[in-house]
Amino acid sequence: MLASDSADRLAGRTPRRATLADGRPILYFDDEGHDPGPPPADRRVLETRPHPAELRHDPLTDEPVLVAAHRQGRTFLPPSEACPLCPSRDGSLTEIPAAAYDVVVFENRFPSLPATALGSEPAGSCEVVCYAAEHTASFAVLDPRRLATVMAAWVHRTDELSRLPGVAYVLAFENRGEEIGVTLHHPHGQIYAYPYLPPRIARMVEVAARADGCLGCLELERELEGNRIIDQGEHAVAYVPHGARWPYEIHVLPRRHASTLAELDAAERLAVVALEAEMLARLDRLFDRPAPYMAGWLTAPVDAGLASRWHLRAQLISPQRDAGKLKYLAGSESLGGAFINDVRPEVAAERLRHAR
Repeated sequence: MLASDSADRLAGRTPRRATLADGRPILYFDDEGHDPGPPPADRRVLETRPHPAELRHDPLTDEPVLVAAHRQGRTFLPPSEACPLCPSRDGSLTEIPAAAYDVVVFENRFPSLPATALGSEPAGSCEVVCYAAEHTASFAVLDPRRLATVMAAWVHRTDELSRLPGVAYVLAFENRGEEIGVTLHHPHGQIYAYPYLPPRIARMVEVAARADGCLGCLELERELEGNRIIDQGEHAVAYVPHGARWPYEIHVLPRRHASTLAELDAAERLAVVALEAEMLARLDRLFDRPAPYMAGWLTAPVDAGLASRWHLRAQLISPQRDAGKLKYLAGSESLGGAFINDVRPEVAAERLRHAR
């Protein structure tokens, strides 16, 4: 496993480490210039951790399937005063023992992957990343200082998890909105370290492996000449791809070729994460409400040898196809895997350009 100080150097931050009452480690990533001191102890008495998830196999598609029946008992849409991701206070001890925090990472108490143990040698790992202590905050409104801290946490955890034995892919992602199935409204994301390549990633690996050069670089070059660019800057570009599957699908790429977050320099990291936040803010403005979305960083697989052919990107997708209307994955998508998009990508890009 990667030594902690090596991961800290990659992230540019040194997290404060502590242990929760049931043995799960918790990492505090502090905003630049903020040093609150040693983290407090977890004063809770926790029950035995639930039975781990089970990894099965679908012989018809030759794809893995996770069975995590214990997640039926996870916290479901609690009132704000009972949120387990808010800071602890007298009378309300949460997953985060501190009375205040900037960004926190800890292992999910109800993991979707088997044999998880942050900091050990797992078959997989599921971690929670809390972006802010404020319950009503959102990723889209985080200031640049906090966005840099979130990025530092992503870099640290993605790199450290990638070096665990048996891990094939690491995905940092966020779900927002009850329409997506979110069970906690507190602003947070997750990081999964899979012991296999998720099916869509496996397909992308197959395509990239037989390509002549980096398909991401070629796609970016074509999009820069077209009419689906939403916004761009010195280091990053956001656009709706030609083959978008969702009503509102946005890709945010660094201009320079990089296959992982760790390969970006400080300016590039801030540029891509700030552009991601701006795109999510535009979705909210477009629909004049907190838009449901799924967002994640598609980095290169751990051992695929595709660094020169895999272009890092954030993918943001929303099923909101119009005011009061959602895109559902019905028969064609769910049974056949054949997506049908209700919004022309060019129209989506134009609407997002104007949602400043």
